[in-house]
Amino acid sequence: MSKIVSVVGLGYVGLPLAVALCESGFTVNGLDVNSEKLNQLNIGKSPVEDISDSQIAQLIRNGNLSASSDFSKIVNSEIVFICVPTPIHTDFTPDYSNVLDSAKSIRKHLSNNTLVILESTVSPGFTRNTFIPLIKENLLPNTNNVFFAFSPERIDPSNKKWTIKNTPKLIAGESPESLEMAVNVYSKFIDKIERCASLEVAETAKLLENSFRLINISFINEISVFCQKIGIDVIDVVKAAGTKPYGFMPFYPSIGVGGHCIPVDPLYMSSKAAEVGIKTKMIDLAIEINQEIPDYFVGRAEETVGSLASKRILVVGVAYKPNIADVRQTPVEALITGLRQKGAQVSWHDDLVKEWNGEKSVALSSDFDLAIIATPHDYLDLSKLGNVPILNTRGSV
Repeated sequence: MSKIVSVVGLGYVGLPLAVALCESGFTVNGLDVNSEKLNQLNIGKSPVEDISDSQIAQLIRNGNLSASSDFSKIVNSEIVFICVPTPIHTDFTPDYSNVLDSAKSIRKHLSNNTLVILESTVSPGFTRNTFIPLIKENLLPNTNNVFFAFSPERIDPSNKKWTIKNTPKLIAGESPESLEMAVNVYSKFIDKIERCASLEVAETAKLLENSFRLINISFINEISVFCQKIGIDVIDVVKAAGTKPYGFMPFYPSIGVGGHCIPVDPLYMSSKAAEVGIKTKMIDLAIEINQEIPDYFVGRAEETVGSLASKRILVVGVAYKPNIADVRQTPVEALITGLRQKGAQVSWHDDLVKEWNGEKSVALSSDFDLAIIATPHDYLDLSKLGNVPILNTRGSV
């Protein structure tokens, strides 16, 4: 197997993968169309929290990792990983544009015996029926033997316990040979490999994982509202239920779901279900519940301080989860919008995000009528709020 591989997409999924490949002895051609990200990487700056600047600087300096937009570099790679985002359109349908653009960019640079692995989340059947044919239809002359696999990413930003190395990896191949080629490469830097029976099984398993999380987060958010109404703390309830050693898995309340997976992947499932004439009632209801949670906390804010008109409100934490700077699909945006629609003067504090939506993070201080804890980063020193009333979206009564 060649020691030269290419990774297309150097974000929260592709960059950690590229680093893991480098550390296992591969030379990685990192490819991206974002010039700002490429400039950062080439001066040794990491755009991803889980990867340090020093790691990137050393890999770039030693020639283990390159970062460019020149897709012709793929010609020397025997393996090409596609790790680009698959978001949703404004009408909540899957947006495959990044994957399709990547397929078109790589297909003229593939050589015989190249293995192409798609890690981006897609609907069942997309890899076999759309991705693979799109690449095959415009290969270079005499390039007849390209192999394909699908292996859904399992990256959880800021998770120190479960990393690329110790998180089991699902792998499916277009053919048995493709499958074993993919297993061979992933086995070099991942502890446990799980072979899937088909591309569609692996695609659907990824959607099931995050639909499961969406539904259970929605459920605990609904239970949290109930607990608040009867005057008990939902966290105490979860801890008590969690003592049962079987049949229960703890989930915790929040302002809602965000990020590149949980609010998005279930929509890929429901879109495919609609295509085949099936309704996904549980997913649809879970989405509805989570979309209502920010408005619920706007109401809680009114209960706490009365009319919100001209009230100075500080929202603490705007990233979609603690200890990262990622604001993709963050439910905090809906919270801020709802507060402002009530006439509140809203500022926000998040020293990880720093700038967002044309605004800057403000300091924690006692100059507010109310503080709403939306995303509790570990660095926060809430004592700086002084006597400001605090509304905690994570389970306070």
